[in-house]
Amino acid sequence: MAGDLSVGEPGSGGGEGPRGLLRRLHPLDWLAGALLVLGLLAVVTGLLPPGPAAAEMRRVGPLLVFLGTVIVMAELTGRAQVFDVVAAWVARAGRGRYPLLFGLCVLFASLTTITLNLDTTAVLLTPVMLTLAGRVGIAAVPLAMTTVWLANTASLLLPVSNLTNLLAADRVALSPSGLAAVMWLPQLAAIAVTAACLWVFYWRRGRRGADRYVSPDAPVAGDPVLLRICAVACAGFLLAILLADVPLWSASLTAMAVVVVAFAVRRRQELRLSLVPWRLLVLVPGMFLVVEAIDAHGLHERLESLLGTDDGFVGMLRTAAVGAGLSNVLNNLPAYLAGEAVVPAGNRQQLLALLIGVNVGPLVTPWASLATLLWFERCRRQGTRIAMGRFMGTGLVLAVTGTLAAVCALALVG
Repeated sequence: MAGDLSVGEPGSGGGEGPRGLLRRLHPLDWLAGALLVLGLLAVVTGLLPPGPAAAEMRRVGPLLVFLGTVIVMAELTGRAQVFDVVAAWVARAGRGRYPLLFGLCVLFASLTTITLNLDTTAVLLTPVMLTLAGRVGIAAVPLAMTTVWLANTASLLLPVSNLTNLLAADRVALSPSGLAAVMWLPQLAAIAVTAACLWVFYWRRGRRGADRYVSPDAPVAGDPVLLRICAVACAGFLLAILLADVPLWSASLTAMAVVVVAFAVRRRQELRLSLVPWRLLVLVPGMFLVVEAIDAHGLHERLESLLGTDDGFVGMLRTAAVGAGLSNVLNNLPAYLAGEAVVPAGNRQQLLALLIGVNVGPLVTPWASLATLLWFERCRRQGTRIAMGRFMGTGLVLAVTGTLAAVCALALVG
């Protein structure tokens, strides 16, 4: 259906011809291809000079390595049943009660995003949530939405939580503890509003359709050795991000290599080219090229007039709204970079408001943040349907209320 994001088995239908492959392309596949073609045309025609284009590709290169390797690692780790084990533990801790399970899922998703990275949350926690739904026989969509919303809205507190935070921390000269001291109340406000919207739109009795669920038994691993190797690889990946000063792409590449070698030795038939997230690897460079071309032809001047120079409360609201809107039109990473370039150097509150807009606001369109794209990819691979109308409508409500609450909290702290 054109209005859903659904999935068939990756790599199925290997004998179909070009027409069959075209029929199986999702609208996001067409969008990814169109953006890459537009970006390349901008370079070829001179709309985007070679220098800025090369700079964008140097910037996006490590990001593409991270996206590709972390998704392959997560897919194979799921096939090794690591997520089944974690999902069973969460379900048993909920004791059959939906409110308790809801609180555990909100806490789990929030802490994962805050201490690690929103993209890592989208990749590693989404399979846990979807597997949890399958194991206890409950609806998958509430659990999936918990992951994607908190992957974005819980990414304000620490520099590591979001790539935009790293850029902002450099600009405002705040250490991790300094950023946390400023953003702790906005972060709490964003999580509280997110939890309220999750309960009203997806988790309450009228939506989930049951009062209790049955806690599952512990899963029996088909290959305990493979399960342990993949679990250690995932744990090492998370620890490397949290404790060591290593690039994301380096940590994910190393972890993926361990997992791939383990599968090559024990279950070689699972290693297929369909594991590679081709859609994202096409979409991301195309998106950055198109945004850079737009920026070279008037976006900078337009943003100057939209954002203004007010560092007070009204200017903060205005800047956050522009950041959220631009994120949903383009993507939050280029939206932040474009906005940062026009915010006056001394306007710290305005810059932090922009950060709130591009972190909490990109919840309406599928391409608004890389975490959302990664989440869609995980849902697609695990067969979970997400109704686009409901996704965009409820996301709009949360984007507006969550951004407003976080900016008000920032004003109080500031």
